[in-house]
Amino acid sequence: MIRKPAPLFFEEGPNAVILLHAYSGSSNDMRILARRLQSENYTVLAPIFTGHATGDPADILRLGSPKQWWQDTQAAIAKLRQSGYQRIAIFGLSLGGLFATRALQEYPELLGGGTIASPVIFRGQTNVPASFIQMAQATYREQNITGADQAQRVAWLKDHLDAQLTAIQAFTDTTATHLDRIKQRVFIAQGDQDRMIDPRSGQWLADAYPANQTDFHEYAGAGHVLTVNSAHHDLETDILAYLQTIF
Repeated sequence: MIRKPAPLFFEEGPNAVILLHAYSGSSNDMRILARRLQSENYTVLAPIFTGHATGDPADILRLGSPKQWWQDTQAAIAKLRQSGYQRIAIFGLSLGGLFATRALQEYPELLGGGTIASPVIFRGQTNVPASFIQMAQATYREQNITGADQAQRVAWLKDHLDAQLTAIQAFTDTTATHLDRIKQRVFIAQGDQDRMIDPRSGQWLADAYPANQTDFHEYAGAGHVLTVNSAHHDLETDILAYLQTIF
């Protein structure tokens, strides 16, 4: 029996941090960072976007959408408030960073937050479509779904993936158009060996804000999933230093 990922809610101190995971990822992307923040007396909430971590990659396309994931983001903010937390920051990895950025626009009372390897300013190449199909094939193999059954499922994914990625891009473009609404100081992290998105994405985003508004970090030799790869210790240290400036 494979244990499915569950949302994380680590209640600790009065200052709270929301961590939003990547496309086709889960709260597991954020567990190491969440535990580090908890150890420094932050309360941490890492939800799971609708359709993710169900065991069937098709659910991301069937059940998920930018509209739904934005509602999930709003629900996370509401959950913290209902639990008594008013001092809140929000960060997101890759796809999650798109929604963290939108949250900073729409909720000016959030104290800050930012993006981790997130293509808010989209130019160049993306390997998201290919990596999504590879992830799906690996998931099906783990479930002993092979041969014609797997081929049929993968064909369905390929037929429906582009429409969702187009919707995500529309959400992203709208968000990027209104970065001037964000008044909080913004954290931006990017690995210079990112193979999922253009490794210049972090610098492009930093350049879109006034220079004194960003806390930009580039990690040499690091790939896309900065929360778990070679950069994760440095990322945790940098986020903690940033949080001390906003709380």
